Amino acid sequence: MMQTPLTMIQMIERAEKYFPKKQVVSRTTSGIQRLTYKEIGERTRRLADSLKKLGVQKGEKVGTLAWNHHRHLEAYFAIPCIGSVLHTINIRLSPQHISFIINHAEDKVLLVDPDLIPLLEKCASELKTVKAFIIMTDEKELPETSLSPVYHYENLLAEADPEYQYPNDIDENDPAGMCYTSATTGNPKGVVYSHRGIFLHSMALGLADSIGLSEKDIALAIVPMFHANAWGMPFAGVWFGTSLVLPGPNFTPKLIAELIQEEKVTISAGVPTIWLGLLKELEEGTYDTSSLRGLLCGGSAAPKGMIRAYEQKYKIPFMHGYGMTETSPLVVISTLKSYQEELEFEERLEIRAKQGILVPGLDIKVVGKDGEVAWDGKEMGELCIKGPWIASEYYKDDRTKDAFKDGWLHTGDVVTIDEEGFIKIVDRTKDLIKSGGEWISSVDLENALMAHEGVFEAAVVAVPHERWQERPVACVVLKEAYRGKVTKDELTEFLKPQFAKWWLPDEILFLEEIPKTSVGKFLKMALRDQVQKEVLQK
Repeated sequence: MMQTPLTMIQMIERAEKYFPKKQVVSRTTSGIQRLTYKEIGERTRRLADSLKKLGVQKGEKVGTLAWNHHRHLEAYFAIPCIGSVLHTINIRLSPQHISFIINHAEDKVLLVDPDLIPLLEKCASELKTVKAFIIMTDEKELPETSLSPVYHYENLLAEADPEYQYPNDIDENDPAGMCYTSATTGNPKGVVYSHRGIFLHSMALGLADSIGLSEKDIALAIVPMFHANAWGMPFAGVWFGTSLVLPGPNFTPKLIAELIQEEKVTISAGVPTIWLGLLKELEEGTYDTSSLRGLLCGGSAAPKGMIRAYEQKYKIPFMHGYGMTETSPLVVISTLKSYQEELEFEERLEIRAKQGILVPGLDIKVVGKDGEVAWDGKEMGELCIKGPWIASEYYKDDRTKDAFKDGWLHTGDVVTIDEEGFIKIVDRTKDLIKSGGEWISSVDLENALMAHEGVFEAAVVAVPHERWQERPVACVVLKEAYRGKVTKDELTEFLKPQFAKWWLPDEILFLEEIPKTSVGKFLKMALRDQVQKEVLQK
């Protein structure tokens, strides 16, 4: 067979060549902009030429602090296609963490959205390797800033070569991109993606039993482009000629609902907090969502009640998945097997609420204290993964030895696997609650609570206990219409038929909001501290 390198150059050039009329719908600070793949392709070549003129060399990192829009999409391809490394920076991290990862990655150039300049200015004096800042603005003039030297994105493109030719010496194993984990403990950990890994992961997104992304789709990328490459949707979407809808800065559930209706979105991806917010908006307004063939949910487990509401009330297929920054990220997706489609709705829902079965191309094992666990849906173990789009190490980080062993990524996620091979996330190893020597899954309790009609969000954490070692405490945010009406006793009675008595939370606290990480997951560490203080005060 021919040995042809699997690089991202093929992906952007295919969009230019075969889908020049297809559109990218980009929302920026000045409104909606529509660009064809012909225009995106030319602008990407201009950006590539501009970066080379600024002295960016092969293997050097170029960072982005940006929302989901067309300029960020152009950077997604221009940077790797000159042999440099796209470093998407999580804008929701603290200034301390942002300066840490820019220095750790050794970014040479930063592309920045205007509204994020103040965030960067807070840590600019600490940046050791950055030689230039490019401002991605709609305005003709650059905003006032203490950053220096600064360049205007559009002015650079205007002076650059629209027919710039990408180099032909990029190896498929060369680094193409990097992301850092969201750092719930310690400093963020860097993960580097190769051209080959991105290429193969993108191909997996197009498989019919995966997400089935195709040219016919209109894909709304809600997952931030700084969060695990927006789950690979921009890469695959451009390659396949998919129409992309990029929602831009500070979007709301109302804006998401309007984009779905107006752009006739067929597929979208986001974390559970996004879909909880959209569900609330759909309940309060009137929107046409009939174009949707699926919503992809990952990042943390989706409540069964939410899946039921989307599928039964709004007839929107709900796709549950699982992945990590370290896995590019897609690992498993909850696609029913043909004979499972014939089951009753509640039985199907039970399966759909699991994270799913392995995507072709990867390998997994679930390891308990006595070796690999039984495929019985009951025995718990740590999920381990390997495959061509799974990282093999952290970037210049001693924590590599804890997570990568014997050719496997040890995820730290505790799961069960059933007879059909469906994975169910039980908990993070650090979030499992050990009561009297037995394990309690905070995720199962959370999902059960969120199935109650009055509950908007729920998180369960452990508190120390003199006799039982640890006990669960539930933190609940009620929907506005139910505040002051739903009681602790009512929620306890709601849980009783579903769990053994010793699983039931010792306390249920009603909160205004639950603290979240930079990517919308429950921040259990902060919540645990908050809960322990409240419980001790009582």
